[in-house]
Amino acid sequence: MNLPFLRHLPGLGRRPLHRIVSESPAAATGAEATLQHMLAELPELLLAAAVEVSSGRVLASYTSQPQLWANSVAPFWAAMVQQLQASQAAQQQAEEQPEELLITLQAQLHLLRLRPDGRYFLYLAVGTHDTNLALAREIMRQTIDLLIVT
Repeated sequence: MNLPFLRHLPGLGRRPLHRIVSESPAAATGAEATLQHMLAELPELLLAAAVEVSSGRVLASYTSQPQLWANSVAPFWAAMVQQLQASQAAQQQAEEQPEELLITLQAQLHLLRLRPDGRYFLYLAVGTHDTNLALAREIMRQTIDLLIVT
């Protein structure tokens, strides 16, 4: 039996595709606007998310693929960013902060761009056949300044 209204209840039904989803309206307004901008610039993106580094909490996310979910990968990306920040601190390179991380796969590019304060990052996954890496990096560089979390 197919009950469409069950999809709108948290935890039931399929996860939303092609729609920006946020954790809470108050905290994610800036994150949602940021993802709207990214989606307008890169309509073919596979996954986009705004994530808090300290907790790995996803503030807002968008996916176009049923197998890609920000909530499942965000804690791992956040842990990687935390390790990189700790490594920089251990090497006493406080003036040098990581700006972005790039993971290249055969069919996908995964790009993380940190805010200058290092507390939040944007995560983007795109297909290598659909998107130019230089274009994705430039859009992320411009978009990170829009991520204002209150």
